[in-house]
Amino acid sequence: MKKLFIAMLLVVGLLVAVVGGALAITNGEPDAGRHPYVGLVVFDTEAGPTWRCSGSLLTPTLVLVAGHCTDGAVAARAWFDESVQGNPEYPFGGATSYEGVPFTNPDFCIGCGNGLPGFAIRDVGVVVLSEPVPTSVVSSYATLPAAGTVDTMKNKAKLDLVGYGVQEQIHGGGPPRWTGLRVRLYAPSELVSGEFVHSAEFIKVALNPGGGSGGTCFGDSGGPILPRGGTAVLAVNSYVTNSNCGGVGYSSRVDIPEVLEWIEGFME
Repeated sequence: MKKLFIAMLLVVGLLVAVVGGALAITNGEPDAGRHPYVGLVVFDTEAGPTWRCSGSLLTPTLVLVAGHCTDGAVAARAWFDESVQGNPEYPFGGATSYEGVPFTNPDFCIGCGNGLPGFAIRDVGVVVLSEPVPTSVVSSYATLPAAGTVDTMKNKAKLDLVGYGVQEQIHGGGPPRWTGLRVRLYAPSELVSGEFVHSAEFIKVALNPGGGSGGTCFGDSGGPILPRGGTAVLAVNSYVTNSNCGGVGYSSRVDIPEVLEWIEGFME
């Protein structure tokens, strides 16, 4: 039951990349070129393409994602087109995608803590691409934050959310269901600061469309939490706490010194 509960909460939703509709930024709008370094990443198990996430290109060959995206995957590929909907190469890859090898933070663990958000730690991963993404495709990159940046931020600090997928929940004709396209979307949000279980590992992000905040939902794992108008990835989307993807979401902090050191090891 514990494993089932955890699986239901992960933002990635472990959606089947071939047959499932992926879900992501809610109450969003087309990114319109603001975050070209955010891409859609499909992960393979031995059975082939199995789930997908969003990720941030830090260098021409390094994509930052969530640990539960890379965990259990044997290969990955990324697209950086603003729309991947209708691309006949998806999800198996081709001339428009970039192949890579996934790595999971060695301290990543699900089920390691008590309650929410104590059940997971170090939910960070990377994909090392086998060839650089050309500057004709992506010419600017996400950056890493200074250690401890989140600790200096005030409550309701403005944030940017970026990812691929859904915008709305459809009601009527059965249980509510999420729908959307494989399109990069942007939405504004806010930091919910304060002490809570594992606040040294996670940040809370407002998911409140009625209050003017966008949100993250299933399929948006690994996407960046950015300071408003900035490029530093403060945290990567990890999980939500209900099937409506409302209230608050939890994102794994990147500004932890040990996490930064681990990521920077792939940039040498």
